[in-house]
Amino acid sequence: MSLAFVSAAVAFFQAPVKSLVHLGWIDITVIAIYFAMVIYIGIYLKGAANTSEEFFMAGREMTAWIAGLSFVSANLGSLELMGWAGSAYQYGILATHWYWIGAIPAMLFLGIVMMPFYYISKTHSVPGYLHLRYGDGARGLSAVCFAFMTVLMSGINMYSMALVMKVVLGWNLNFSIWVSSITVAIYVALGGLRSAIFNEILQFLLIWLGAMLIPIMGLIEAGGWTPLKAQIAARMGSMRYTHLWSTTAHFRDNPMGIHWTGLVFGLGIAISCGYWTTDFLVVQRVLSAHNLRAARMAPIIGSAFKMMVPFIVILPGLLALSVLPYHLVGQDVAVATGQHSYNEVLPLMLVRYCGPGLLGLGVTALIAGFMSGMAGNVSAFATVWTYDIYGAFMNKKASDSHYVAMGRWCTFVGVLFSVGTAYLVQHAASIMDYVQGLFSFFIAPLLGTVLLGMLWKRATKAGGFWGLFSGTCTAIGLFLWVHFNPAALRYVAFSPDAKAMAEDMYRAMWSCSACVLVTVVVSLMTQPRPLVELEGLVYGASKIPEEHDEHWYQKPIIWASAVAVVFVVLNIVFW
Repeated sequence: MSLAFVSAAVAFFQAPVKSLVHLGWIDITVIAIYFAMVIYIGIYLKGAANTSEEFFMAGREMTAWIAGLSFVSANLGSLELMGWAGSAYQYGILATHWYWIGAIPAMLFLGIVMMPFYYISKTHSVPGYLHLRYGDGARGLSAVCFAFMTVLMSGINMYSMALVMKVVLGWNLNFSIWVSSITVAIYVALGGLRSAIFNEILQFLLIWLGAMLIPIMGLIEAGGWTPLKAQIAARMGSMRYTHLWSTTAHFRDNPMGIHWTGLVFGLGIAISCGYWTTDFLVVQRVLSAHNLRAARMAPIIGSAFKMMVPFIVILPGLLALSVLPYHLVGQDVAVATGQHSYNEVLPLMLVRYCGPGLLGLGVTALIAGFMSGMAGNVSAFATVWTYDIYGAFMNKKASDSHYVAMGRWCTFVGVLFSVGTAYLVQHAASIMDYVQGLFSFFIAPLLGTVLLGMLWKRATKAGGFWGLFSGTCTAIGLFLWVHFNPAALRYVAFSPDAKAMAEDMYRAMWSCSACVLVTVVVSLMTQPRPLVELEGLVYGASKIPEEHDEHWYQKPIIWASAVAVVFVVLNIVFW
């Protein structure tokens, strides 16, 4: 019996694939040092995570720069590195929209408009804000949806890290998934959010040091940006892979099969604002700031770095269209035929350009990105589970130390659930198609609920709950409609020529619209709360604290305006 178990375990973790490269001792040393450092940070910070405020909110002691870098780094996991590099190969420069129109306006909106209400309400989570504004119904629904989404997203990071190890080193997927998950569970359970934040700062630096090697060397090989565009056009038979907006007037004119309305309203408003302003994974980092000004500046600082990320993520995918001697395929085809998939673009380019030493740094950068994404989701899951599910509905009167212990234990539980969802990603055509589908289900409807709660005093408890419920059901219903009847795509996305990513954008737009409509209608039919109960929660019923900036150039609005100008210029340059 025991021998059979050992044999099964060996087969489970056995590496069945060839590696593209063998790491030298320098590369292995670099990777080993990184794993040792992240565990050490968790152990070192364990003493600073003894209360619930310290464990879940890092004591609310972070500066604007630390909170801002952590804010953008928590999102810089496999979703960014592997997913969008593969999407850039699949869709061209259109993938950049998820960094610019799909991030920058929403991040600035969070810092200037929404952050004061999150911060002065002293909430521990976005569902916590919904509790204060709408009551337990909206809180419970959003908490369950968010907890479910975070373990799915964490699974994406685990799978992507395992994919890198398989492609580059020939490691077995199962072995890689379990190594990464155990490491993240240890340092988050030990040091809580503070440990996750400091590791995210380390991971942010490593990502830039390691990943920037690929675009620099790739552009040298291609001869620069202009020759690269010509090479892509010659190979793909079209210039549409290197234009941001000029090909989006018709669904058939671009590789993504999307219209500009889907990018502006579906991505720029429903998904982008939904993610950057209501997804507790990123908002949690900003709430750790030590004062309101730092909390407002954090997403503005993060937006400046976000605009530069396409250089290390999108550009490698575009370079692969020119320099790789073979074509990549969708995940299902790759599994069936043994070819390389879109998701493997970044590790393939890493192997192409990095030798001993540099390869170790590059692999470490990718590992850092994946673990950053995992840690962000796991720490957010622990907070929402403990405060908004367990503490709100199961055990309201437990001691502070009990909640900390629950947070530590549910970190491990969240990791185990994430391991299970990691295997689901293997069946997605690409990582980003899978992720955008999740966002349309859980993030887009939440935007309508939170925005109306902050900006409209008339929104009621019943309106908030039924609006969120109807928006979520709308997204799921539209997905099932198109899944079982592909002809329905012409109604959901306005065109039968729309592709998977475009469908996600329009589904998000409809789900957010349904949420807003139902919230407004139900609110007008039900009794609103007295204005005095909305203090600190709604514009028009709250006094925003003065920030007392000493100089005009310290004001968040000035820096937000500067970022906005650069954002507009970049979109014009790459039109």
